[in-house]
Amino acid sequence: MANIDDHETAPPVPESAELDGPAIAVVVPIYNAAPHLEQTLRSVQNQSLSNWELIAVDDGSSDDSLAIVSCLFGDDPRVHLVSQANAGVSMARNRGVALSRAPLIAFLDADDLWHPDKLRLHVEHHANHPDVGMSFARVAFLSPGGTPTGLLAALPRPSHRPVDFLCENPTNTTSNWVLRRQVFEAVGGFVADMSYSEDLEWLLRVACDGRWPIAGLPQVLTYYRTSAGGLSSSLQRMEQGWLRLIQEARRYAPELVARHFATAQAIHLRYLARRSLRLGGAPSIGTDFMLRSLRSDWRILLRQPRRTVLTALAVFARQLLVPFGRLGGRHDKARP
Repeated sequence: MANIDDHETAPPVPESAELDGPAIAVVVPIYNAAPHLEQTLRSVQNQSLSNWELIAVDDGSSDDSLAIVSCLFGDDPRVHLVSQANAGVSMARNRGVALSRAPLIAFLDADDLWHPDKLRLHVEHHANHPDVGMSFARVAFLSPGGTPTGLLAALPRPSHRPVDFLCENPTNTTSNWVLRRQVFEAVGGFVADMSYSEDLEWLLRVACDGRWPIAGLPQVLTYYRTSAGGLSSSLQRMEQGWLRLIQEARRYAPELVARHFATAQAIHLRYLARRSLRLGGAPSIGTDFMLRSLRSDWRILLRQPRRTVLTALAVFARQLLVPFGRLGGRHDKARP
């Protein structure tokens, strides 16, 4: 395993080495991830495709994350560990890509997991579909402790329009992505100071560019660990991150934003309401998101009746049950 200092860049790779180089680079941003990091990295070690390189970017951790990476991989030449002062997840991912050399790039958050065939199936898909710029698969949701919840993301659609990424993230998480290096280099990396909706903003940029299709694989290949703490504040930050996405999108897709903002905001707020339900937040949090969703564009009741009505019923029912003491468990404070 190679250690890269804070100012080093990837060395030039001879042409002959490129021919035998890694098929795919795995970029793992790490920040105080010790509780789950070993399990996450073992899901890379256990891949059926072994021709990968891993760039682990420690973003100023104060726990044992660095030691875990070093202990787990030892002198594995496929693994490169870089440490930097805390700069945020977007900067960490951008740094990892800059230090990698493979033609395909996969991201893996330090608490998520992969199916053993994840990399092999994506590499094969890109080899068979040279026009595809980015691929993703289906996601299964885990509890904070890593137990399967039985919940699966929707099956990927066959094609996506820019407006699809303005409203929701059909990929669910960057841990689900595999993309071509040329796409990342062409559209640019993640917005450096964004830590929420930075993935959605990047996908929107690719979709607006229009040169590279974004394709979905039907298999469950990524396991996403939900977070247990800070529900109220994290949902607020997610909303602020989405508003920052809108700010960025107005620079390169002003007409798209102007035409779809109200509906997109309604759908995003509905997503936050649904997420608060899944994570067991205080009923008032979900109620606030759902009411503001309907105020932004009540017509989503007609356009997407099933998801909207079911979410609204679940949210409002939880709120109505509060006076009767029918809800147990912890409740985060609703935002002011």
